Amino acid sequence: MKTTQQPVRILVVGEINVDFVFKGCRALPMPGKEVLADDFVMTPGSSSMICAMGLAKLGNHVAFHGRLGSDASGEYCLRALRDAGIDTSSLRPDASLRTGVTASLSTPNDRALVTFAGAMAELRADEVQDEWLRKATHLHISSYFLQKALRPGCRRLFERATALGLTTSLDPGFDPEQKWEGDVLETLQHVDVFLPNAQELEAITGRDDLGEALAAVQNGRTRTVVKRGSDGCTSLDDGLKVDVPAYPVDAIDSTGAGDSFDAGFLHAWLRKASWLDSMRWGSACGSLSTRGMGGTAAQATADQAMSMMAAKP
Repeated sequence: MKTTQQPVRILVVGEINVDFVFKGCRALPMPGKEVLADDFVMTPGSSSMICAMGLAKLGNHVAFHGRLGSDASGEYCLRALRDAGIDTSSLRPDASLRTGVTASLSTPNDRALVTFAGAMAELRADEVQDEWLRKATHLHISSYFLQKALRPGCRRLFERATALGLTTSLDPGFDPEQKWEGDVLETLQHVDVFLPNAQELEAITGRDDLGEALAAVQNGRTRTVVKRGSDGCTSLDDGLKVDVPAYPVDAIDSTGAGDSFDAGFLHAWLRKASWLDSMRWGSACGSLSTRGMGGTAAQATADQAMSMMAAKP
């Protein structure tokens, strides 16, 4: 299940924030109640950062653009990106902004998130310069619904990237307002790979049957992989429904597992792996990321992902 080595340069555009992860909550707190956590950690957060750092750990050349404050959280995130080997030359800490923060409450079965958007709400698509796109071979955007200022120009940014010869991918993320507004279906006409989870896809399409929801986003260009947590992932390959299970691990925290899935899938797909093998890479990287607290502490190397897939094809 090796991939063909190709020169891959990925530009990730998206949100920057710190995650405060509370592990081992017995249940989520009810209004007026308090619960105890077994552990706590501060980690690099946001779908975009976690995906970018996962791609870098797999050995990809990654550049990142987003907005952040010149506060302690912003300095922490900037240092984390640089330490991961990511090109941060476009990042400009802004003293007028406060870097976003997410509290992640992790129970044995699921997680809940509370986010202060801060600087991430200010990112606009027209900030992305053609010069940055020309240096890349692929453009990835995460958190379409969360980033209100980015959303209106997202379609045009994908158009620009396509015109310059880049492949493209989009992870829509959850809509905190649960309105599911915007032109995401129209935007997908300029996207090569769509990476929602099952809940997101069903909300976007208005279909509660996964097969019908997958069919609803077929447009002749975009291919979709649906992330299903511990149930693995599902897609259509030559019109046939394909399922890839999650790989068994001793999971500690599922924060960012879907973003690490994105990293694994894109790592393989951008190197001309088959669609099915790319799904396996995504599943392996998503599963391996749950071994540690937070979204980045236990992200997979390429060797670790290949070892997992070899042990359980």
